[in-house]
Amino acid sequence: MIFSSITFLYYFLPIAIIAYFVTPAAYRNMPLLLVSLVFYAWGEPKIVFYMILTIVVNYVLGLFIETKSEYKKLWLLISVVFCLGSLGYFKYADFFIENINVVTGLSVPLLKVGLPVGISFYTFQIMSYTIDVYRGRVKAQKSLLKLATYIAMFPQLIAGPIVRYQDVELQLDCRKYDIDRFSIGIRRFVYGLAKKVLIANVLGELCADFRMAEEASVVFYWMYAISFGLQIYFDFSGYSDMAIGLGKVLGFDFMENFNYPFISKSITEFWRRWHISLGNWFRDYVYIPLGGSKGTPARTYFNILVVWMLTGFWHGAEWNFILWGIYFAVLLLAEKKFLLGLLGSNDVEVGGRNLVRNVTSHAYVIFATTISFVIFNGENLTQIVADLSGMFGLGGLPLLNTETIYYLQNYALVLVMAVIGATPAVKNVVIRDEKLKVLEPVVLLVLMILITAYLIDGSFNPFLYFRF
Repeated sequence: MIFSSITFLYYFLPIAIIAYFVTPAAYRNMPLLLVSLVFYAWGEPKIVFYMILTIVVNYVLGLFIETKSEYKKLWLLISVVFCLGSLGYFKYADFFIENINVVTGLSVPLLKVGLPVGISFYTFQIMSYTIDVYRGRVKAQKSLLKLATYIAMFPQLIAGPIVRYQDVELQLDCRKYDIDRFSIGIRRFVYGLAKKVLIANVLGELCADFRMAEEASVVFYWMYAISFGLQIYFDFSGYSDMAIGLGKVLGFDFMENFNYPFISKSITEFWRRWHISLGNWFRDYVYIPLGGSKGTPARTYFNILVVWMLTGFWHGAEWNFILWGIYFAVLLLAEKKFLLGLLGSNDVEVGGRNLVRNVTSHAYVIFATTISFVIFNGENLTQIVADLSGMFGLGGLPLLNTETIYYLQNYALVLVMAVIGATPAVKNVVIRDEKLKVLEPVVLLVLMILITAYLIDGSFNPFLYFRF
């Protein structure tokens, strides 16, 4: 089940919210867990049993880490091996078998195991819990119900943000409910849903049209690359907005996952604004344990390379994701070594630098990330090379043709909306204008009508991050 579906919006969600709030506050973890399990099991019921097994195993191991401290390293190791081993089996087994077959000439049959939805997200949440218990940052949860509620909570279960146990530990016991929080949550959910359905889906249709187009051009390749970058931003940030909004409705505060990354002046800043929960996870549980930036420059560079190869591999069992991770590692290493200085920024803020340097920094980020999205979305190396070649006019492609003009005219409005929406411009205008705030309920109602009409009439409605 996905948030942007009639089934979820008009059947599951109302029933879930009613069941949640008719239950006395002290017992609301139970209905929340039950509706979350139903939500997760909706499409493929059998995968919910694996998640339940994972919860139970790590619940016991968390207690062992805390109470049997003389063996706590062993219990943590078992937890990490179990989590990573399960993730490796479901997500990466066939990838390794395929590559072993290629290298050795063997014909080992593929396992063809189905990938549980959202396994990368909730596996990382579970690992953060047991690691933090080991580090003494949190106490092991004595209630299996509360730990299961934390891991299985449907708003953020299948596509994040990656919520740390320590961030919601107190809210599992006591949550605040009031009309203001509820209204803020609904508003955030509707805006996220609009980003997903009215912008990301339409941009996805443009990308699909590009793949089926008979006559390509340089401009069309750039339209595709920019459209996909904006699609994945509005798709994923829209989902995060919906998750955060539903969390508010239910009394939970989830961390922000996106902060207008396209206004960044460096790739370093971009990754402090894009998928923040994942970046923080790799920083705290991989980069810093490896030594972070405290060792020699060579060691720091090695740590960055390892983290970004793992970040790429986390996204999927394909070589394009590993290449994507290495690409960003190279950019980040270049920035750390010399590039930030050339751009007029030693870290995130350019400050009072001149306009030319500001424009240059922004242009560099947009260009570099656009290339990265082409790599990210490539089905194989051949397609990546073809797409990049087309963007730079190799192979005798025309700069522009009639087919490109046709699609540009058809999608111009949504492209302009997406570019503006990827900046804080709209938010800043609304905040400053009290009259616009008064009209917000009407805007939300209109958005829901448009969204519903699109979902009833349209069939293109993927969530890109579900495959991760």
